[in-house]
Amino acid sequence: MRRQLYRLASDATCLAAFAAIDARAPRRARSHLDQALPLAGLAREGEAMYRVWDHLMLTSSQRENHAEAAAGAEVMKRSSTARRDPLYASLGHMRHANALARLHRPTESLRAMSFAERTFGRADGVEPSAWISFYNRAEFDALSSYVWTALGEHERAESCLHRTLAAIPDDMVRNRALYTAHLSLARARQGEVELAAGTGRRAYEMLPPASGSLRTTRTLAVTRQVIEATGTKAPEVVSWIEESRRWI
Repeated sequence: MRRQLYRLASDATCLAAFAAIDARAPRRARSHLDQALPLAGLAREGEAMYRVWDHLMLTSSQRENHAEAAAGAEVMKRSSTARRDPLYASLGHMRHANALARLHRPTESLRAMSFAERTFGRADGVEPSAWISFYNRAEFDALSSYVWTALGEHERAESCLHRTLAAIPDDMVRNRALYTAHLSLARARQGEVELAAGTGRRAYEMLPPASGSLRTTRTLAVTRQVIEATGTKAPEVVSWIEESRRWI
C-alpha cells in the first residue's frame, strides 16, 4: 500500500511537471521532478522512474542543455522498463535521437531513430500501459519530425507531420494545434511563406482559449520570424504577420 501511495504521488508530481513543460517553464518543471524522482524510487516502480526521466529529458531540452538531455535519454533506453517493453525502448531511442540531432551528431541521431523505428514495430499488438499509450504511430511520426527539423531536413519533417495530422484523433485538439504549428514552421523554412502563414493561422484558431500551451504559440512566433526574414511583401502574408502580433 505504501509503495502504491508513493507511485501515485510521483505520478501526480509528474503531471504538474508536464504542465510546466507545456507552459515552457522548465525551472518550475525541474523543481517538480526533483520531488518526483525520490518518490518513484521509494515506490520501487520502474515505469514511474522512467516517466520522471522522460520529463527530465524534456526539461533539459527546453533549457537547451542537449548534452544533459542525451544523458537522460540514455538512462531511459537502458532502464529495466525499456528492456522489458519495446514501446518504452522505442521512446527512449527517439528521445536520444532528438538530443543527438541538436548536438549536431547526425549519424548517431539517425542510428538512434532507426532503433526507435525497429523497437516501435516490435510493440505491435501489445496493449500499452496507461501512461505510454500517448506514444502511438501519430506521436512517433510527430517526434520523428522534430528530429528531421533539428537535422535541417524540413521536407522530411513536413512529410512526418502530414502523417501525424492524418492519424491524430479529432478530440486531441491541443496536440493537433501544436503539430499544425510545426507544419507551418516546416513550410516557412522551405520558403513556402503563403502556405506557412495560412497554416499558422489555422493552428492558432484551433488552439483552445487560455490553453496555456506556450509550446504552440512559441512555435508560431518562430514561424513568424522565419517568414519576416524572407522580406516578403505578399499581402496575405503581411496580414498574417500583423495579425499574429496581437496573439503572440
